[in-house]
Amino acid sequence: MSWLPIALVGVPLLGAVVATVPAVRDRAVAWGIAVSAGVLVLAVALAAAFAYAHPADMQLQSDRPWIPGLGLRFHLGVDGVSLPLVVLTALLTFLCFVHLAGHPPEGGRPGALVVTLLVLEVGMIGTFLALDLLLFFVFFEVVLVPMYFVIALWGGAGRRAAAVKFILYTLLGSAVLLIGLLVVWTQAGTLDMVALAGRHGSGMARSAQILAFLAIGLGLAVKTPMWPLHTWLPDAHTEAPTVGSVLLAGVLLKMGSYGFARIAIPVLPEGAAALAPWLGAFAVAGIAYGSLACLAQRDLKRMIAYSSVGHMGFVLLGFASLTPVGLNGALFANVAHGLITGLLFFLAGAVKERYGTADMVRLGGGMLRRLPYVASLLTFACVASLGLPGLAGFWGEMLALLGAFRPAAGLSRPLFLVFMAVGGLGTVLTAAYFLVMLSRVTHGRAVETVPLAGPLEPPEPLATAEGVRDVLSGAGEAAEPLEPVAAGAAMAALDREGGGQETQETARPSAVADDGRAVADDGRAGATGAGALGAGAADAGQTGGQTGGQAGRARRPFRDVTAHELAAWLPLVALIVLFGLWPKALLAVTTPAVQSLLGSGVAP
Repeated sequence: MSWLPIALVGVPLLGAVVATVPAVRDRAVAWGIAVSAGVLVLAVALAAAFAYAHPADMQLQSDRPWIPGLGLRFHLGVDGVSLPLVVLTALLTFLCFVHLAGHPPEGGRPGALVVTLLVLEVGMIGTFLALDLLLFFVFFEVVLVPMYFVIALWGGAGRRAAAVKFILYTLLGSAVLLIGLLVVWTQAGTLDMVALAGRHGSGMARSAQILAFLAIGLGLAVKTPMWPLHTWLPDAHTEAPTVGSVLLAGVLLKMGSYGFARIAIPVLPEGAAALAPWLGAFAVAGIAYGSLACLAQRDLKRMIAYSSVGHMGFVLLGFASLTPVGLNGALFANVAHGLITGLLFFLAGAVKERYGTADMVRLGGGMLRRLPYVASLLTFACVASLGLPGLAGFWGEMLALLGAFRPAAGLSRPLFLVFMAVGGLGTVLTAAYFLVMLSRVTHGRAVETVPLAGPLEPPEPLATAEGVRDVLSGAGEAAEPLEPVAAGAAMAALDREGGGQETQETARPSAVADDGRAVADDGRAGATGAGALGAGAADAGQTGGQTGGQAGRARRPFRDVTAHELAAWLPLVALIVLFGLWPKALLAVTTPAVQSLLGSGVAP
């Protein structure tokens, strides 16, 4: 079965090449679903063929010459550390394609997006399978270019700046990472990660280990991301399309944390012990900073992005403890964060599509009444992310804090107790910002307001022509309009704006009946004026209002969850509950592997 790792990398690469054929390009999304489903089947087969009695052993290896002159080999394999991440990557990629089937990309060119996502899958899976340091670096870099294009071509209004910021930060981190890997090569004389992990740093001077750990750690910290190297993340998440945000949070961030478990800690144990207090300090700073930043956010996607900074802080704190408990917590939190945050970004994208905005003030509350299924799933995902016992988010944070409570021998326990206390405060702040968000968005009565224009200006009703025009123009033609408001509210809004008379900006054809009939729109997506108000906008070409005061319908219905969305979301819900109620399903796989990676030089 050693062909499985090669197939996991080769199938999406071949699928990306075939997707460029014109005959396939016309059915690109269906082709992407088929290819990603095949990769998921291969990942499940890999998990089925894995010998769970020996999860610490590197299994299903494929070791072939790559660049013989430099002694480089195309070495792939899987153990208890990498197996869950390989399956997670295949699952999230498949679910993203299922999501695309019901939500074509707003930027068009679905064929190009399918090719980009399949190339992205090659790099993500290859990173978790690579067992050669240089091969790991190659796969680590492969993901940068496709993710750049996902953000730059299919993102929001500020996509170009966010994409440039993403690529500059990650390329700089990669350059530092390469320096650290070369230091390891020159000191150890090999790039084989299995051999290096088995040595546990023997033959490498302590000063060289510290230097290499510092360089490798900085490179990985950018991708994780660790505070204060996180500033590219909120912009990237805010501007990325839904599938880009899901893969960025669910997989790409895990590539950085995986590097700590696979390379930095087992290969450089003395460097890890020397710099663990600094790693722990930056980790808890990220927990506190990310939580406080979430409390100050108004954009739903941006808030979820900052929450990732805090959650990945728990992962780094678990690594900093250098104990089996802490590393198990970090690896568990890796998987749990991928599932939960992937679901959160799916839901945030659905909310933005329906309302035309992700601004929590403009959303106005009352989503449980308008969209009961979407709001209920959003509530579930938030509760899982804040660490409720019985759901997957609880175990990783708890084990990371427990690792800080009793760190490895040689580390200052009083210092790590302080780290544990700050991390505990972070869990409280996490609950605070998620509950505040839910109170603003899902609960309460719907308040139709737009954001304040300034600190001293009163809120402007969303039913005014200006308010609706801002939302619709910012959303674009393909976005979901806001839920219709009553005709009486529209008439009152027009009266407030100018005694019911049309201004220069409301010159589009419209008709408002004396008996309270709805306002009719000329149906153009960019139209402004009173035609955008009333019980609902009529379809293109309609010239008369609806009688009897009945509410009209918008161009597209303000619908609740769809079949494609349920197909993409429910597997994540099931796994969040499964790992929350049965954490041993993951811990039994990672524990022996973690103990083997730590060896005798670090763990007590």
